[in-house]
Amino acid sequence: MIPYGAVRRALFSLPPEAAHDAALAALEARKALCGIRQPARVCAKSVAGLDFPNPVGLAAGFDKSAAHTDALGILGFGFIEVGGITPLPQFGNPRPRIFRLPEAEALVNRMGFNNCGAKQAAENLSARKWTGVTGINLGKGAQTPLEEAADDYCAALELTYSCGDFFTVNVSSPNTEKLRELQRRGSLRELVRAVSRRRDSLAAAHGRRPPLLVKFSPDLPDDELREAATTAAEAGADGAVAANTTLSRPAAVRGLAGAAEAGGLSGRPLFSRAVEVVGILREALPEGAMLIGVGGIFSAEDARAHFRAGADLIQVYTGLIYRGPELVDEMLRDFAANGI
Repeated sequence: MIPYGAVRRALFSLPPEAAHDAALAALEARKALCGIRQPARVCAKSVAGLDFPNPVGLAAGFDKSAAHTDALGILGFGFIEVGGITPLPQFGNPRPRIFRLPEAEALVNRMGFNNCGAKQAAENLSARKWTGVTGINLGKGAQTPLEEAADDYCAALELTYSCGDFFTVNVSSPNTEKLRELQRRGSLRELVRAVSRRRDSLAAAHGRRPPLLVKFSPDLPDDELREAATTAAEAGADGAVAANTTLSRPAAVRGLAGAAEAGGLSGRPLFSRAVEVVGILREALPEGAMLIGVGGIFSAEDARAHFRAGADLIQVYTGLIYRGPELVDEMLRDFAANGI
């Protein structure tokens, strides 16, 4: 097997979005040659009524159109969150829209919910053979006014309901104009209440009630995070994802090429704040609420910091780009030997 350092040099010679497409194409080719790999049961746990074969997941944003779950499953994930999915297809923001900050092992992106739309995403997921847990990240269309946002989330939920094991209401992407305003107490209450009610009506028809999560921004002040978590839970959410990318630029990235680009920062510089957000949300959420930690995870020990703060599960994205496919198996081997 070619060491990932050599592969990364080749991928990093390409523009980031082209490299992403090339990596997915390579995984699809590997799937065609080797077949589908089902998740290993390592530190399996039941959370919110779902059986997670292992606690390592892929964060939303990597497979935006839910077209590569079987190929991504080869990497060993216990769960994969696809999307963000909007009711209708959309291109997202103009390119270039991803920027590497290799000195800080970070990325800046302003993708803007580019995806194939909920109907096609559902068709893609219906064809999957990978059996890990599948989450669906729901978003608002770029042209949809905030006062009509609930209609978009509910429509995307309805179109993909039969294919998702859990759903995440994404109100924290910094790359759709004014989206983060939906984290305000009144707006969040009405939005989550509307989506929860639609979920409950669909549950009655389908005979299953998947958990509904809310993904929060790390840029909210601590007191607003607590209030938002309480509001979401009271409105019907079953948990949270902590946290999305940040608009802040910590000292570690200031002055680096790409740092001044508009968009959300992810990777190592987000780690400390993401762990703080996990801890804040764990204290604010009701007992037993599902909590996924994401942000700056590059190792098993990074994941443990999220677990110690209160996360039930963790997700990776930027760490996968810098560390490569072995990151997931490396964490699973460590967890099998040492626990979480």
